[in-house]
Amino acid sequence: MKRILTYLLLALTALRVVAQEKSVNDHNFDVAKNLDVFTAIYKQLDMLYVDTLDANVVLVNGINAMLHSLDPYTEYYPEDKMGDLQLLRTGTYAGVGSVIRKNLKLNRVIISEPYEGMPAAEAGARRGDIILSIDGEDMAGREVSYVSNHLRGEAGTSFILEVLRPNAGQTVAKGKLPQGKRLKLKVTRRAIQQPTIPYYGLRADGIGYLNLFQFTENCSRDVRRALVEMKRQGMRALVFDLRGNGGGSEQEAVNIVNMFVPKGRLIVSNRGKLKQSNHDYMTTVEPLDSVMPVVVLVDDDTASASEITSGALQDLDRAVIIGTRTYGKGLVQMTTELPYNGQLKLTTNKYYIPSGRCIQAINYHHDRGGYVEHVPDSLTKVFYTLGGREVRDGGGIKPDIEVKPDSMTNIVGYLMYADSAEVVNDYVVDYVATHPTLPQPRDFHLSDQEFDAFKQRVLQSTFTYDRSTSTYLDNLEKLARFEGYYDDAREEFEQLRRKLKHDTARDLDYNRQTLKHMLESEIIACYYFQRGVIEHSLDWDPVMREALRLLGNQAEYDAILGH
Repeated sequence: MKRILTYLLLALTALRVVAQEKSVNDHNFDVAKNLDVFTAIYKQLDMLYVDTLDANVVLVNGINAMLHSLDPYTEYYPEDKMGDLQLLRTGTYAGVGSVIRKNLKLNRVIISEPYEGMPAAEAGARRGDIILSIDGEDMAGREVSYVSNHLRGEAGTSFILEVLRPNAGQTVAKGKLPQGKRLKLKVTRRAIQQPTIPYYGLRADGIGYLNLFQFTENCSRDVRRALVEMKRQGMRALVFDLRGNGGGSEQEAVNIVNMFVPKGRLIVSNRGKLKQSNHDYMTTVEPLDSVMPVVVLVDDDTASASEITSGALQDLDRAVIIGTRTYGKGLVQMTTELPYNGQLKLTTNKYYIPSGRCIQAINYHHDRGGYVEHVPDSLTKVFYTLGGREVRDGGGIKPDIEVKPDSMTNIVGYLMYADSAEVVNDYVVDYVATHPTLPQPRDFHLSDQEFDAFKQRVLQSTFTYDRSTSTYLDNLEKLARFEGYYDDAREEFEQLRRKLKHDTARDLDYNRQTLKHMLESEIIACYYFQRGVIEHSLDWDPVMREALRLLGNQAEYDAILGH
């Protein structure tokens, strides 16, 4: 009987090996077959198609379409796009250091925000300057990408940037240049990198604040310096702001976590198809402080290395997470060399934080040709922190305390962010032109009279916006007419439409406080750059207020972490 069982086991093993070999052979045949077909199709197109094909366009489009069927992080970078990959890796590029945007009314690109200490600002460029020419080439009607490419170049090279600085208080017709001062600025390009820490500082109550922009190479050194400085000044607790931080270097995330947790802790594990690409990241040095209360602020744009940082600190019960659920990127990429100086950035691993969970929020369905499905909460699994608290995988990092930012109404969104709305930019440019100096960011506030002047400017402009309530009411009325209910409800519809009548002045007053805060931020950026904007925002930020409240209550902080 034992001999028969042995023969059966051997037979099953042999069948399994044969099946595996057949599967591998089938896969290899499919690869070779489809590569042959792809090559044959392009040869036929190149020889017979009615127009001459540009191989650099057609074949690259084919490559990108193939990668698009995988996940959004696997990308091909040909030689002429290697600068984009370098920017992604290091946050550094060679240029002038300024945000630019298209003014649709003028059909011109304008300076939106010069970076502090960068060539554009040092040469004298200001917000609102209209770019006329670059080294004599007219930029009229050019798109932002075209102007950006001409502003960038080899570090150390110089060019003449001609701009028009509009006079204050004028009304300009569409497509016409305003009256103003023409300036020729000599700008020398150099390596540009936004500050990894736009702002940090210690409050009077001993609570430190640190905002990390992204996880670029060596950013952990900047974080360590800032923490050491604030500890010397008497920091007793820390608010670590990772909102809007899209991530970057995995090693930098581990280095930062190591500042708060002991040596020898597992922080993140990478697991993929190839065993040689698997890796466990441990803390390797003693921490700066393993007991100081820490709150980490997150939102739905907190991703990748930011999630490793916040997730590891949560799993190790080392920090309280406050904000909204994070993005949910649990994948790791690497780059490989390609012929003709190109590179492929491809997803090779999933990562797992200390509790053992992977927080990837989206299932990528190869057979459906895209990435479409978020993992529902009902399918997530339970894991446990070091102290036994329950956490889940599959949907980003869920904060310990959920605090949503203030919602933005339609009129605020159109005024502050719509491409067609220039009234805010004009107001800010005129304000700066008539105010040579500005109080410190935390002390600056627009007066009611100044806001009323802005309000009148909006009312006198051509500014328009869509009101969601009117849109929904129109759709409801159409549906009621279609289903035959409108005649009976006509009076109610008319009453509701009168109550929801479009009134820009009323909407501006209703959103006065929010608009004042946002206008103040736009003005502060012209004097104190992003560090000033962040410092100013902390006094009215609801998420920051909750963090300060919690850090003022040690018993509640300890209870959340199970201490």
